[in-house]
Amino acid sequence: MSSSIKPRVVLKFGGSSVSSLDKWETIAGLVGDRLTKGERLLIVHSALKGVTDNLELLPVEAAAGRHAPLLEELIARHLDLCEEMGLDGRSLLEADFEKLSLAVEGIALVQEVNPRIRARILAFGEHLSTRIGAAFLASRELPVKWLDARDLLAAVDTGRQSGSAVWLSAECEAELDTEVRDRLDALPGPGLTQGFTARGLDGDTVVLGRGGSDTAAAYLAGKWGADRIEIWSDVSGMFTADPRVVPTARLLRRLDYREAQEIATTGSQVLHPRAVRALRDREIPIHLRSTVDPSAPGTVIEATGTEGPAQVKAISRKRKVVLVSMETLGMWQEVGFLARAFRVFEEAGVSVDLVSTSETNVTVSLDSGAALLDDEILGKLHENLSSFCGVQFIRPCAAVSLVGNRIRALLHRMGPALEAFEEHRVHLVSQAASDLNLTVVVDEAQADDLLRALHELLIPAAGLAGEADSEVFGASWEALAGSAAMASSSGDAG
Repeated sequence: MSSSIKPRVVLKFGGSSVSSLDKWETIAGLVGDRLTKGERLLIVHSALKGVTDNLELLPVEAAAGRHAPLLEELIARHLDLCEEMGLDGRSLLEADFEKLSLAVEGIALVQEVNPRIRARILAFGEHLSTRIGAAFLASRELPVKWLDARDLLAAVDTGRQSGSAVWLSAECEAELDTEVRDRLDALPGPGLTQGFTARGLDGDTVVLGRGGSDTAAAYLAGKWGADRIEIWSDVSGMFTADPRVVPTARLLRRLDYREAQEIATTGSQVLHPRAVRALRDREIPIHLRSTVDPSAPGTVIEATGTEGPAQVKAISRKRKVVLVSMETLGMWQEVGFLARAFRVFEEAGVSVDLVSTSETNVTVSLDSGAALLDDEILGKLHENLSSFCGVQFIRPCAAVSLVGNRIRALLHRMGPALEAFEEHRVHLVSQAASDLNLTVVVDEAQADDLLRALHELLIPAAGLAGEADSEVFGASWEALAGSAAMASSSGDAG
């Protein structure tokens, strides 16, 4: 096949897919198969599962002088994986371990931490894991070249970042970059690089926020002019609900970009919303696949070119939601109250998610999972808002969303579904102007029961849907998990 027509494909692997030898054997098989088919590959992958959480905690522990056990655990985790994979971990990772140790000791010495050093420490997760991944694939005689993502991705000033978000939730562009394209095309084999990280405006390391590995892969797909991106994780694609809560949840076979972004925004952890947005603008198809069962069909996300029928396609649940209730009698007909309130959130570097208003109250939701909220930031919000209104934080909460197409056209048919709210304390209701979702915020402890009840009422059970549904709804999680288990026991899953 002529090199000029070889498809460009980005393969992105999540943390659970790069944390064990058996998963890396699967990845090696996938890479070898794609090279045989004549595809040009860029491999992007996450830190080992759970490592980013520990790296987020490490600076806090260092400032208190308690970092030694956690640092030793992180180092041992990577060395153990190297040993399992037949690699010399010490020689491969010693320089990175030393840099991480120096950064942590510096925090312990001054007993304080800033966003710049937090970003630098968080980036070590992907840096270490990709060193291991590149070395392992090379040991399998695959011509992989390790690349530093900071040489490929540069943060841009979008005007949306301020405060700590400049370093901890950076954004990049996904427009075609001929320099990046030519560099990747010139490689003799696949490139392998980090998700989550980029080069900051000042040349220092920045990270792209939680879920940023998907986003980094999307940015790189755009810059390279990829023909498609495949995002591999431990699940087969997007489902009609979280399968851990609703085992009868069904695979969503095909989605439009807008629907996928809405499902991702409202709680699905399979794909990050920023990644969908970047790929939608470039019209690069997204394939969601599973390293547990590589033969499973997965979910395809692309421009469908049709609005389709009014239909609920998923019930999403987002935990760790913080509600901020702002109340004052002086709000009624006061010009600029909302602008004043939202300026406080902007100055704190916090993004508002949902908004509900009345004559004397404004309630907004904050996604603590996305915004890296902590008590210091919430305390600052409370202090600054209290100067002109009464403030109450309501937490822990969860947002439960009905996501689909033309939701407003279905409201008259939702009588039985609305009865599911009768026993739940609803703090906020929001119906999207895009007509893609209806969201309620309830106490976090109630969310799973509500999710199960709504799914049973609104999503057709497997085997009961008509032919019209077959393009949207696939097999249930239970059925797919059983198939994967059988394939694994017969040696076909990898």
